[in-house]
Amino acid sequence: MFERPRNGERAILVHVDFPGKSDPEDLLEFADLARSAGARPLTTVTASRSAPDARYFVGAGKAEEIRDQVIEHDAVLVIFNHELSPSQERNLEKLFQARVLDRTGLILDIFAQRARSFEGKLQVELAQLQHLSTRLVRGWTHLERQKGGIGLRGPGETQLETDRRLLGQRIKQIHKRLEKVRGQRQQGRRARQRAEVPTVALVGYTNAGKSTLFNRLCHAEVYAADQLFATLDPTLRRFDLPGFGPVVLADTVGFLRKLPHELVAAFRATLEETLQADLLLHVVDAHDPERQTRIEQVNEVLDEIGAGNVPQILVYNKIDLSAEVPHLLRDPDARVTRLWCSAVSGLGMDLLEQALGEYFLADQLHGWLYLPPECGRLRARIYELGQVLQDRVEESGGWWLEVRISEQELDALYRREGRDYRLQAEYEPLRVAGAAQAP
Repeated sequence: MFERPRNGERAILVHVDFPGKSDPEDLLEFADLARSAGARPLTTVTASRSAPDARYFVGAGKAEEIRDQVIEHDAVLVIFNHELSPSQERNLEKLFQARVLDRTGLILDIFAQRARSFEGKLQVELAQLQHLSTRLVRGWTHLERQKGGIGLRGPGETQLETDRRLLGQRIKQIHKRLEKVRGQRQQGRRARQRAEVPTVALVGYTNAGKSTLFNRLCHAEVYAADQLFATLDPTLRRFDLPGFGPVVLADTVGFLRKLPHELVAAFRATLEETLQADLLLHVVDAHDPERQTRIEQVNEVLDEIGAGNVPQILVYNKIDLSAEVPHLLRDPDARVTRLWCSAVSGLGMDLLEQALGEYFLADQLHGWLYLPPECGRLRARIYELGQVLQDRVEESGGWWLEVRISEQELDALYRREGRDYRLQAEYEPLRVAGAAQAP
């Protein structure tokens, strides 16, 4: 058999149109994926079929045409923009004498290059092993350890059975490690919930500008580039939202049409940051002519992971590439539903902060509280969890606080102290020490 190359830069791309599924943007995205993986596309072979061929996915004539292109361009890799069955992949490699990769394998390769954290590498390895486990049947005769004939049948297992067993063991090990990582993430989320710090997750189609927006809001230096899947490992940063207080922002992996199920399953622990978020900022490339389709595809993935019901605001990014001006739209209840901004130039960032502030301040109480002298601990907790706009000390030793705080948090604080509270619209100074007491 042919020698399988370790990597392939010179590549032939293959795209097949099926009835009702033709999309020119899909072919452009496919070429971007190939380049993101490090391939150098030499030519693209297109075809139209009513249904995939059982043997070659494409017809026999088209398969021979692709083989001729491989020979002419001295290509070492043929990439299909479709999912191939193990037998189809095997038959095509035998015919082309070149490495054959399907769409799932291509995306897995990109993810393997981008993974930096321990968790990200584990998740990519899990997805790769799950994909590989269906493709162990190969054409190499050296995989057979057992020999036929009288007296030659050994008790050992075939190389294929050994590979399957080792793969199964490794997949179990990775699952255990990811469960540990999931537990650590849950512990972090519980700590944030106890501190009542809300989480905002950035989601969107790959290359929509999520990491650039993340850097702009958090003054961070997360890697951002004009390429597909520049961000793979999730990043969390805390930033102070003007007029509200601390918020945790989570930058997540970008979504893609026909995202392989192996990746959705493997990255479930990472995607739980999206599932557990209080609000999603759905970042959209405002310059993309296919933006509405991209929005629908992202929402499909969100539904698949169970985050379809998490509130979201549509953020149309990259208005610096178009004639759009920063603005926002509201629903009939006056809530912000979408806004236009540019993370690169900073245009509209004030509108984004305003939208976030309005969302989290919707359940906030604003008014004056009187705390008697014995409530110093309660005063300290109000300082930690809310905003104290003014603090006035009375002659009695008590305090009048002008606060902005979540009603749920304030209720919990007073229940813990065994007290009730009365929030007043205006400050009422005590004329006589101790004349007014907190109810």
